[in-house]
Amino acid sequence: MLLRLGAIKNNRLIASISVLTLAISLSACGETSSTNPTTSESPGKTTNTTKTTSSSSKLDLGGNVELTGAGASFPAPLYQTWFAELNKKYPNLKVNYQSVGSGAGVEQFTKGTVDFGASDVAMKDEEIQKIPADKGVLLLPVTAGSIVLAYNLPDVPDLKLPRAVYTDILLGKIKSWDDPAIAKANPGAKLPKEEIKVIYRADGSGTTGVFTKHLSAISPEWKTKVGDGKSVKWPVGVGAKGNEGVTAQIQQTPGSIGYVEYGYAKQSNLKFASLENKAKQFVSATPESAAKTLASVTLPDNLRAFISDPEGADSYPIVTYTWILAYKKYADANKAKAVEATIEYALTDGQKIAPELGYVPLPANVIAKVAAAADQISPDYKISVGTNPKTGK
Repeated sequence: MLLRLGAIKNNRLIASISVLTLAISLSACGETSSTNPTTSESPGKTTNTTKTTSSSSKLDLGGNVELTGAGASFPAPLYQTWFAELNKKYPNLKVNYQSVGSGAGVEQFTKGTVDFGASDVAMKDEEIQKIPADKGVLLLPVTAGSIVLAYNLPDVPDLKLPRAVYTDILLGKIKSWDDPAIAKANPGAKLPKEEIKVIYRADGSGTTGVFTKHLSAISPEWKTKVGDGKSVKWPVGVGAKGNEGVTAQIQQTPGSIGYVEYGYAKQSNLKFASLENKAKQFVSATPESAAKTLASVTLPDNLRAFISDPEGADSYPIVTYTWILAYKKYADANKAKAVEATIEYALTDGQKIAPELGYVPLPANVIAKVAAAADQISPDYKISVGTNPKTGK
């Protein structure tokens, strides 16, 4: 079985295929209980909605429909997997997604050159105001993940970085791996007398936006000298494009350190540091520690949340939701139905695949909120996620 994962490295592709094979076999086991209500009637008419099994369900789109999306590289491996599986479920629905970075994704969505965008940082008010009023915008978090500081030191299998230390590394104040501040946090580690080579995102990136918002929250010096945003002027280092590019650059550069999404580091076998959190505990990025972080934050009704420095002794400090940007109204009614069906898949079967690729499944109450918001896109489609919108259970 071959799966097109764009520019992702071959080793990640192989891992993703094996994961996908597992996900498909699990899906087949539960096929008889999966339901999806659909209707092709006009609004206002009484219809008999029929729930059918996923193996025999049909999505009436009046023919073949193709959706185009672009944006964040952070969730790209997961989105590519989702959309390939969605096409197997509904052969008349094809979704093409381009991993171009959150900045470019928001720009293309704003210009209307794609059917949906994707960003690791929720759109700001001033960005939302640029969307035509007759279209509107919905910010729909569909998964979440951690951002890690991956490094290339063959003789250092474990590394702890206090928050003041990793900030000073990125500010260019700590220049060598054998610096006393690093050695103090890692007694006994074989730290080399070698220059630290910082790798950062060269493109407009939601990953950068989330990471620099965290750095600004924990370091007044960073906030003053660099600040936060999808693009910033890095004090030191070399840029690379996309999570894919940063991952490859770290792999190829001994003595390097850079920030990437957890799933990329995991699938590429990169080592990454345990980071000191707000409670002064060193926590490694895992699905469990990321889930603790999400649990510490209440997602508001507008579905925008910025987790810059989470509470909790077990919380990993750099975790973000990642959003699909959809229009509230589509001129093409069949595209509107297709978008809802895509979001429904992401919130149901898609959540089961997420952990195997290094992403964090959404809490049930968040799934219910997102489903309720997305359900306003098409009057001809009813999203079913198996949860009570009021209780999230």
